[in-house]
Amino acid sequence: MTELPADLVFVGGGVLTVDAVRRRAQAAAVRGGRIVAVGTDADVRPLVGPSTEVVDLRGRLLLPGFQDSHVHAPSGGLDRLRIDLSDAHSLEEYRSIIKRYADGHRDAEWLLGGGWAMDVFPGGTPTKDLLDEIAPDRPAFINNRDNHAAWVNSRALELARVDALTMDPLDGRIERDAAGAPAGTLHEGAMNLVRRLVPRASLEEQIDGLLIGQRYLHSLGVTGWQDAIVGEYSTLQDAFDAYVVAAGRGLLTARVRGALWYERGHGLEQLAFLRDRRERSRVGRFEATSVKIMADGVCENFTAALLEPYLDVDGNATGNRGIPFFDAEDLREAATALDADGFQVHVHAIGDRAVRTALDGFEAARLANGPTDNRHHIAHIQIIHPDDVPRFGALRVTANAQPLWAAYEPQMAELTIPFIGPERTGWQYPFRSLLRSGATISFGSDWPVSSPNPLCEIHVAVNREEPATYPYADASEGPFLPDERLELADAIAAATIGSAFVNHAERETGSIEVGKLADLVVLDRDPFDRPANEIADARVELTFVEGEAVFERSGA
Repeated sequence: MTELPADLVFVGGGVLTVDAVRRRAQAAAVRGGRIVAVGTDADVRPLVGPSTEVVDLRGRLLLPGFQDSHVHAPSGGLDRLRIDLSDAHSLEEYRSIIKRYADGHRDAEWLLGGGWAMDVFPGGTPTKDLLDEIAPDRPAFINNRDNHAAWVNSRALELARVDALTMDPLDGRIERDAAGAPAGTLHEGAMNLVRRLVPRASLEEQIDGLLIGQRYLHSLGVTGWQDAIVGEYSTLQDAFDAYVVAAGRGLLTARVRGALWYERGHGLEQLAFLRDRRERSRVGRFEATSVKIMADGVCENFTAALLEPYLDVDGNATGNRGIPFFDAEDLREAATALDADGFQVHVHAIGDRAVRTALDGFEAARLANGPTDNRHHIAHIQIIHPDDVPRFGALRVTANAQPLWAAYEPQMAELTIPFIGPERTGWQYPFRSLLRSGATISFGSDWPVSSPNPLCEIHVAVNREEPATYPYADASEGPFLPDERLELADAIAAATIGSAFVNHAERETGSIEVGKLADLVVLDRDPFDRPANEIADARVELTFVEGEAVFERSGA
């Protein structure tokens, strides 16, 4: 241990190192942005000099900074500047928020925003009537909280020339009324019929959105993330330039890995473009060295790709197995080529068929290229056939989980379980089974799809119930598949070192160990000393990146 004074010292509390043996300590010291000591108060006392900042933890807990392995920060930030429905959960609340925005932004050419929940509307599909009432003369385009559908009004449909004669695209669906006319909801690829007309945010507006998102994530203890789509998709505008410019200006305090968008309908001719972006992205704390492949949709609109058909309202099998956005051979070809080129592959897979197809793709890449250290991962993993659970560990594919979804809530109870049946219901979000089988697990929020609060994610992973304060909480059914609960230490590891591993950053961050960067979080309590159902009550009081405070709660 060096005798030179530290810049920053934490004493008098708990330190959860999240190292290989989950060691606990009492104090830690930082110099030059790196951790120089971890131990007892007595161990770090010699490092306190006249200029050392001393943080008395007073029994609070020091953790490594949380990392989000699947998030859309610029989009989430822009939503906070527009019509933001994410914290509301009723039609009347939606009406009030949309009207307030429309009245306060009479110069806005379009009404834009997001965050509506499908379960607020019958069948999960809003109609254009409410938006027509509020904005009869202006087009409206408001994506739902999972970005797989958009709510539009008559003016938007008219401008896009979408009517009863417009055919559904191959990768999407237009919701229709009894006469066949567009009803007001566009699913998946059908969103592009209107989205192509939506005014684009300027570069500076995108940077503003990114910085708003960054401030919000820092306030929740998040010090790094993987942006799950850096490219043009659905309701998301390409944020590549915003990241590069913000990083070049020194405004990006978080560590960010971007997942470049792999266009469906195109093949390996994309590689040259992706390589060029990868090289141009290495600026400051940003690099875009991952590639995102979206293999299917979501269960709620019957576009998640399943091995067996969806059920109808009476429990009978239909002819619909969802929409695979890539056939198996194309995905194997893409995964193999990207792996050979040194890219990490980040796959969206909700249904068991999509998960299996992704695993098959990674297996093909391994057979063709041999083992690599590209750290491929599959995000969402909602339904996994039991035969495929052990394949994650065997193929060294990380299970990128969004734990907030692993609970009973209206979309699960009303729009998923009745249409997949009891057997597949039991295959959902098998976190404990994956961990036991040898898989690495990382946590992501998919914000703005759901809250980016890591403590809420950890709460659900441990309890399989949402916090009572969460807008979509439904405790009436009890825990969801409680045998798949994680231990608190394992859940914290998934939100720290697990996500750092996905981002190829575990040698520098993700745990509190001598030599690592001082990306740290102070909680207002030690959740290990409290009941499990109080985990989400904890609050982040301080967030540090390389020993510099990027967030401080008032009064902390």
